[in-house]
Amino acid sequence: MGKKAKLPKTECCVSKSKCGRCPLRMLKDGDLPKGLTVKRRKLVNAKDGSPVTKKQLKKVA
Repeated sequence: MGKKAKLPKTECCVSKSKCGRCPLRMLKDGDLPKGLTVKRRKLVNAKDGSPVTKKQLKKVA
């Protein structure tokens, strides 16, 4: 069985230790799904900068 991809949170929780699903950490490590980026600690679409919903996030991954 394949390993399930870890999905990022839709917004950074600003914890000091940075959780494993933090979009900022995933962006730095290069683990964010294709087509997504982070702006102002929130997960957004890379194309138009619109906010990403949890429903859209499931489709991307």
